[in-house]
Amino acid sequence: MAKYRKLSRTSDQRKALLRGQVTSLLANGKIVTTEAKAKEVRKIAEGLIALAIKEKDNFEEKDVTVKVARVDKDGKRVKQIVDKDGKVLAESHRDKDGKIVRIEGGKTVTVYDEVQQKKKKDLPSKLHARRQMMKVLYSYTEKGDKKSETKEINLCDKLFDEIAPKYANRNGGYTRIVKIGQRKGDGALEVLLELV
Repeated sequence: MAKYRKLSRTSDQRKALLRGQVTSLLANGKIVTTEAKAKEVRKIAEGLIALAIKEKDNFEEKDVTVKVARVDKDGKRVKQIVDKDGKVLAESHRDKDGKIVRIEGGKTVTVYDEVQQKKKKDLPSKLHARRQMMKVLYSYTEKGDKKSETKEINLCDKLFDEIAPKYANRNGGYTRIVKIGQRKGDGALEVLLELV
């Protein structure tokens, strides 16, 4: 007896379909699909959530010195003009009118400040869990109204930081299947699969 549904697809097509639906479920919180697909997606998604809950606190924080570009009041990077030896020839590369200043033998460089930051470093077991998740999840971009508003979402981080703490006190049953009715085209039973 098979341990999974074949969904009338070859193995590579089935794997791609399930990966896509699990990615959509975790990114959006719910998907509409057929009952058979939903039951398969549920198995994979609940396994990933359980893994995230188990490994969510396995990291250590380290203080790191990071170089960050200095910005002015308009949010633009501060730049200086320096010569070959690194001696500052002008504090700004623009004059009072906002025009770019040119100095013979000078080179424009960005000014950086050193800042102390706390960085999270995964312990080996959490790193392994993250890699297991990345084998299943596709990269996900959230689209905005404009092209510049699209942003890449790291679903592994979302699992560890948002979803796992939400279900930390729950022993399984992280998803719910709600029957919608039959699909108009082929009469397949459609369901809403959502995170509880």
